[in-house]
Order: sequence, then structure tokens, then C-alpha cells
Amino acid sequence: MTAAPDYFEDLAPARAAYQRLLGDDIAFRHWTDPGDLTAFDLVLPLLVWGYQRDCPRWFALLDRMERQQIKLANPVSVLRWNSDKSYLLALEKAGLAIVQTVISAVLTADDIAEAARKFATDQLVVKPPISGGADGTFRLRTGEPLPESIAGQPMLIQPFQPAIAQEGEYSLFYFAGTFSHAILKRPAQGDFRVQEFLGGSESGTDCPSGAQDLAVDARKAAEQILDTETLLYARIDMLRDVDGQFRLMELELIEPSLFFEHAADSGDLFATGVNAALTR
Repeated sequence: MTAAPDYFEDLAPARAAYQRLLGDDIAFRHWTDPGDLTAFDLVLPLLVWGYQRDCPRWFALLDRMERQQIKLANPVSVLRWNSDKSYLLALEKAGLAIVQTVISAVLTADDIAEAARKFATDQLVVKPPISGGADGTFRLRTGEPLPESIAGQPMLIQPFQPAIAQEGEYSLFYFAGTFSHAILKRPAQGDFRVQEFLGGSESGTDCPSGAQDLAVDARKAAEQILDTETLLYARIDMLRDVDGQFRLMELELIEPSLFFEHAADSGDLFATGVNAALTR
């Protein structure tokens, strides 16, 4: 499934990559109006970009696919759980080192001040629990007025991580439980958001010591929490805290950009995983 026709990002490169890897049997359906999916052997929600902008429709689609027993990779239970970033707290409870996170049900200036005290910093990042592409994400200092678009809304609050500008954010990619490749994403000068359309950049990289340990633990913890088989695909985003420890930023299990151009095999491991899923 793909984003709606009016989504602002260019889907063409990603579509071409999946066409190259999966062949002529692949069909692209817009997630906002996918039609009948019951005839497909496997549905991959890899390009459902923008679902955070129409949550009722997204969750209704998940409910429908669950009722119809559509075979998905990853399963509906995973997609539903991963849609809301409060899953970070479940992973923390399971023993994972996450970027420290608190959730405000109705964001106020008092919440910002309390989080600043808790995290011992005057620089915070706030984002909606259901978000993507840096939508609704802000870097705030204590005492600054809240942007109108997020005041009174459910929001995650995290301490700003200086490493995002100093070193960057690592993404590790796993297909059917096997490590594929890693990239390092950096924001534009003066920004903290790493998305390409905001001026960010990425490059292939080797995994620093400890990064794969956290990634494997995060993936396995999610599989255990959800009582599911090995995930067909997973992107694990992390960075170092001020003490140099890797901390999980996000576990991307719905529609992550997979950056096959930085994989040594150009994505063949992913295609092998999809073909194996088709035979199960």
C-alpha cells in the first residue's frame, strides 16, 4: 500500500525500488482507498506515509484487514501497536534504554517545566504520540510559549539530545531477523530533524559497538510483547546520550524508508524475506 495521491513526498523512487526487488506481481494501492485486498497473497504497508494525518481512517483500515484476515507483513497487531509512540514506555519497562520520555495527555506549559526538571535540561523535544515525518515536532526551551498547534494536545516530551547535531542518528535495518545495513542520518545546520525534505542527509555506515545489541534487544522485545513471529522488516533508530550510551529513539515497523541504496546487496535480503513469507 502507498500514500494518498496528494501526499507531498515523491513516492516514485521507493515504488521503483520495490518494483525492482519484487517484480511484476506487485500492485500498488493507496491506503486511503485500497479497495478489495482479499485476493492478495501478502499486503505490505511499506508506503502508507501520512497515516498520522487521518488516524480514524488508518485504524479503521487496520480493523477491516483484521476482520478479513488479510495476510500482512508486519501483522495488524504490530501495526496498531507501533502507530502510537507510547510503545516506547512498554519497551522501557521491558528493560530497553530509550530516550527518556513522558507523555502529557493535554500539553501545558507546566508539563514542559516539569519535564525540564525531571530531565535536568531546559531544551526539550515534543511530538505527537501518533506522528511521522516530523509532523508536529518541536524543539522547545522552558519559558517559551507553546505553539498553538500542540497546546492542549496529547504529546510526548523528551530531552533534546545534543548528539543529533554532533554525530547524528543511526538507523539499523533487519529483514526476517537478519541484519542488513545501517545508515547515519544528520540534520541540516541549525536543525534537529533528519528528514531529507527538511534538509537532512544520510550516509551508509558501519555499526558502532553496542548499536546492534540495542537493535536486536528492541526487536526481540517487541516480538515478545506482541507475541508475534520474527518481524519481516524493522528499522531501529537510535542515538547516543550525553554519557555515550545508545538509546532507542523509534522502532519503525509500519512504513519506514529502508534506504536499499546503502545495503551491500541492494535489498535482496528483504526480497528473500518477502518471498519466504509468501510461502508460509
